[in-house]
Amino acid sequence: MGARARRLASPLAAGALVVAATAALAVRDPHRPGSWGVCPTALMGFDCPLCGSLRAVHDLTALDLGAAVSSNLLLVVALPVVVALWVRRVVVLSRGPAGPLDASRVPRAAWWALGVVVLAFTVLRNTPVPPGPWLAS
Repeated sequence: MGARARRLASPLAAGALVVAATAALAVRDPHRPGSWGVCPTALMGFDCPLCGSLRAVHDLTALDLGAAVSSNLLLVVALPVVVALWVRRVVVLSRGPAGPLDASRVPRAAWWALGVVVLAFTVLRNTPVPPGPWLAS
């Protein structure tokens, strides 16, 4: 295997895994109770930031953006960012050697902002007053 293929192996394998999982979600509807198991946080009576993500991905495969947003707004908003970062990494690695991903290179303020957004989303989706019920999975 050439140097370029070795550099691209990891992100392309991760992409293939995501495509396979997405295909599985397209085929087996997570809207049916128990089709993908039971979420532990749902058993405790609250929605975590990931609750509804399987349903949102399934809805996106059916091109139903409204239903996907209804299932998990945070995932739908974050997905284009994650895909753009993945594409950027593949492009960088295809052009030549690049260092390993280093989370310490991301500004600390960005990590704090991400944490605040996820925490706020979690709190809002679990409150009984608007917009809480709309954000619930």
